[in-house]
Amino acid sequence: MCIKASKSESTAPSNGEFSRVLSDPLISSRRNPLVKRLRMLSSRPGRDAEGLLLLEGTHLLQELLWIGGQPTELIATEAWFDRHADLIQALDASVVWRRVTEEVLGAALSTVTPDGVACLCPITLLPEPPKTCDFWLVLDRIQDPGNLGSLLRSALAADVQSVWMGSGVDPLGGKALRASAGALLQLPHRRFGPEQQQAIDDLDQALRLLMAQGIQVVATLVPDASGPLRPIPYWELDWTQPTALVLGTEGAGLHPRLQACCTHAVTLPHSSRVESLNVAAAAVPLLLERRRARMVGTQQ
Repeated sequence: MCIKASKSESTAPSNGEFSRVLSDPLISSRRNPLVKRLRMLSSRPGRDAEGLLLLEGTHLLQELLWIGGQPTELIATEAWFDRHADLIQALDASVVWRRVTEEVLGAALSTVTPDGVACLCPITLLPEPPKTCDFWLVLDRIQDPGNLGSLLRSALAADVQSVWMGSGVDPLGGKALRASAGALLQLPHRRFGPEQQQAIDDLDQALRLLMAQGIQVVATLVPDASGPLRPIPYWELDWTQPTALVLGTEGAGLHPRLQACCTHAVTLPHSSRVESLNVAAAAVPLLLERRRARMVGTQQ
């Protein structure tokens, strides 16, 4: 990926400041308090306690700079500093730099093979849900961080305005953030739960409120699904209407209580040689069909 220029102006560190940081003590012990701190920040309680988000890897740092954000702290190896003078120049002078060994970084992060850098930024940089919205992606108990990351990346590409997540995997955990390529840095979201029963209760209430407002709440079902809603091929739905697209968890599918909150149902016809499609794969044509329909509608 090419290096992106920051959308906002930043104050590059002076040569003197650069030299001072690189002359600071190198953290080489896995027992250093920084290791424990970064491990804690990979969990929701740790993030909430400090109000900070841990971003692992060069790409997520690039995404942060692309949206005009700045890290509060940068933790990197000497080799990373040597390779990334361009990114260093994009950092504000107020950023705290910490030099660590590869062993220390590996012990502190969830990435199996870190690429040499991690950074911290305020959780307040995450976008707030919009006051007005006409396209939601609602995810019911997604368990796999890779699937969740792919869903969030697709949602960003399809101009989803808000994502609701009922329980499931932590969307701000390291694996999901990396799989999404940092999509949540630009994509407003709300997580219900995190306990499963509370998430179902809260999503049930939220979806019924959308129904009462005349929003079409669309379940994604297998072609031969039973129930009160008859699923239609996804291209037959009027995607130009305000829509909440609801996707169920891997394996079990959409919870019956949430399915009962839906006003419409769509399906993706596919070969009988497979029982169902991966949730992240199924979402792509649905999300992009909504975007296509809206683009065509504005051209008419």
